[in-house]
Amino acid sequence: MGAYVLGFHDIDKTRLALVGGKGANLGELSSVEGVRVPPGFCVTTEAYRAVVEGDEGIAALIDGLSGLRADDRAGIAEACARLRTAIETLPVPADVEGELLRHLAELGDGPCAVRSSATAEDLPSSSFAGQQDTYLNVRGAAAVLEGVRRCWASLFTDRAVAYRIRGGFAHRAVRVSVVVQRMVFPEAAGIMFTADPITCNRNVVSIDAGFGLGEAFVSGLVNADNYRVRSGRVIARNVVTQTKELRAAPGGGTEEHDIEPARQHVQTLTDERILSLASLGRRIERHFGRPQDIEWGLVDGEFQVLQSRPITTLYPVPESSDGKNHVYMSYGHRQMMTDAFMPLGLSFFALLHDRLGRSAGTVTAGRFYKDMSHELSSPVARAVTLKSLGQVDVLMANALRTVLGRKDFVRGLARGKTSILDFGEGGVLPMVRQYLSLSRHDDPDVVPQLIAQNEATVERLRRGIDGKSGDELFRYILADHDVLAALTFDPRSVAAAFVGIQSVNWVNKHMKAWLGVDNAADAIAQSADHNVVAAMGLDLLDVADVIRPYPEVIRHLETAGRDTLLPGLDALEGGAPARRALEGYLSEYGMHCSGDIDITRTRWSEDPTLLVPLLLSNVRNLEPGERARKAERGRAEAERTMADLLARLKARPSGARKARKAARQMSLVRHFIGYREYSKHALLQRYELYKRALLAEADRLADEGVIKEPQDVYFLSLEEFRLVVRTGRADHDLIEERRAAFEEYGKLTPPRVITSEGEVISGEYDTGALPEGALAGIAVSSGVVEGRARIVHSMRDAVVEEGDILVTVFTDPSWSPLFVSVKGVVMEVGGVMTHGAVVAREYGLPAVVGVQDATRRIEDGRRIRVNGAEGYVELL
Repeated sequence: MGAYVLGFHDIDKTRLALVGGKGANLGELSSVEGVRVPPGFCVTTEAYRAVVEGDEGIAALIDGLSGLRADDRAGIAEACARLRTAIETLPVPADVEGELLRHLAELGDGPCAVRSSATAEDLPSSSFAGQQDTYLNVRGAAAVLEGVRRCWASLFTDRAVAYRIRGGFAHRAVRVSVVVQRMVFPEAAGIMFTADPITCNRNVVSIDAGFGLGEAFVSGLVNADNYRVRSGRVIARNVVTQTKELRAAPGGGTEEHDIEPARQHVQTLTDERILSLASLGRRIERHFGRPQDIEWGLVDGEFQVLQSRPITTLYPVPESSDGKNHVYMSYGHRQMMTDAFMPLGLSFFALLHDRLGRSAGTVTAGRFYKDMSHELSSPVARAVTLKSLGQVDVLMANALRTVLGRKDFVRGLARGKTSILDFGEGGVLPMVRQYLSLSRHDDPDVVPQLIAQNEATVERLRRGIDGKSGDELFRYILADHDVLAALTFDPRSVAAAFVGIQSVNWVNKHMKAWLGVDNAADAIAQSADHNVVAAMGLDLLDVADVIRPYPEVIRHLETAGRDTLLPGLDALEGGAPARRALEGYLSEYGMHCSGDIDITRTRWSEDPTLLVPLLLSNVRNLEPGERARKAERGRAEAERTMADLLARLKARPSGARKARKAARQMSLVRHFIGYREYSKHALLQRYELYKRALLAEADRLADEGVIKEPQDVYFLSLEEFRLVVRTGRADHDLIEERRAAFEEYGKLTPPRVITSEGEVISGEYDTGALPEGALAGIAVSSGVVEGRARIVHSMRDAVVEEGDILVTVFTDPSWSPLFVSVKGVVMEVGGVMTHGAVVAREYGLPAVVGVQDATRRIEDGRRIRVNGAEGYVELL
């Protein structure tokens, strides 16, 4: 039997399971020199277990919560009311009551504060603050006992139960301790954040302060002053008018009091006290090793700390040790993959960049952040960087411009060599020569030759990796990265992609200047040559045509699992041609999946059911032959647009010369813009082969009992995986630690730009010319369309009908099959030259990207208007 009651002096962070997050933090604070904490004790989770869970009737009621859904408010309310009533009327056994009364006597006479402290509350990874109850100015032993029972019952308020259901916490996995603490009656109280809760800047302390008990403004009864402190100086004050305060009621509890007029406009804390409190906050932060959210009270001229919990919403700051200022840019926003990587995926991504002679950046919370300090310090690199980013993510480019406007910060930027113009060992000149040659000759055979060159290396890899295992496999994969690096920096390949991009820019710029036509290249790029990503969506339409005539095949696809989907077709009418069509598609595109630059992500070839929602959507919503019709419509629109623009040019003075130049650039768009999408496809072809061989090794390790399941290797780096294969030993604790960390990383929202001070910099749009209420973004594919918004977070859950407008966070090439079924696209992340924008133009879909929080601000099913020419979305 564990202790039923523990004094603060017996508690530290190791007692978390016994006293919960709040109790453990108070015990820790009590031992910190210079920190005053009102004395108290914790009624432990052992008491809760013995009294509450030990009652068979209550245990059954707790188990009954497991069948409830978070949105079943009536069911939750009914079940919770029964539970709370049962708990609040429970008798407390004599041994538990005896321990509690003994510790209560040691506190002496006087009122107490009674607060719940759940085992999942106030933890570094998730704050349950406010999910349970607090009782102030509790007087007498009987009232304290009643408060303890009510705190136990508060674990089952409607809000707390719904929160646990949504967060995936088992109801029995969360237990509650109760903190009983000598009540203090401060003349002022409040909350202090040792990192600015708005900007996330770790160098700024933010303090809220009000007269009387802090619960007055925590509960929203009154507003509080706010002070901000940096480097020992008060940098901002917001002094509010305070008309009410909470004080202790003579008979227990609290009551409101009017603040006399002379104090209503007075700053709650003097500057001297503000700086003293900020210094205290930094001391507490150093003890816990991370920024804190601290409740405090000013009692008899001295600060008392009532609670401290970690701030759980801060994104971790990339590490730097040179004492200089740094600015970090999210690599994920550039790659259209803002999810956290698993460790094996991180190591593969870093390996590729190492072989390219570049750094993938600093890893924080499972994501890569590139240090842009050197680029921003160099006038030449700065201009190139901002222009390049403007094509990918305007908000990111604008965020960097915001940083550049802070002269004091910029003066302290780290300086050094930049890699912005690094094109490999041969430098930029070979690429420039190829670019000029390709632009001059406009040879339509160049891109097919480059594709064939890559396909030949993939076939050599396929033959070479077959049958390799053990350390030989790892050596082979590492050696093949040299081939991959050579292909990536091949001057002709790089130049071909640039020709496509620059020809689009030329057409858009000159058609606007000469004819007043915006985004002319959007139509010209439709059904362009050799766009593997566009073909991926169109080719799935052909698969749908094969399947559509066979009801048995359709029914099978609706219910089949990953291991039965293909074999289960064999016995069905139409199953043989359906299987051939699916296998042919997977052979061409099965290396793709959502988030595919993380090698650990499940590929379509591993789980073909990922394609089923899109495939069935095509079967149900589209007519046979849609692929050919879409491709032909795109070609016809491109040809009509080119003919119209050239005719209008020729009709103008000196128009013949301009028309000849424009015709050449338009031809380059048709021949080369599709190749822009090929390099990533080429990388994924290799990733599929690497992964297949590595998973065979993982299967063997699992069979031998070295690891628990094959996917354990996802939580190892490539070198760690190699060592496990060599030694036959794995660190299971490390794997589980990283698995838990990965789950927590997934809850964080990665910022586009973050500084070494932890400040999150958000770019802004100029919204002055937009219709009232419109959501601003970036126009990436022309046209205006109205339709039903379909919020899609995962390809697996994509259910759309023809005419819907896709609204999502980001897309990568694997989403292109979805584009054939919608008539417009809205994304939170992206720019003019990112994958989703390119494919939207290829299919002629109006698209707006960079719409902040679009998936939260637009309701699923809401009718919206997408203006792909002006760059905004209207809610209709």
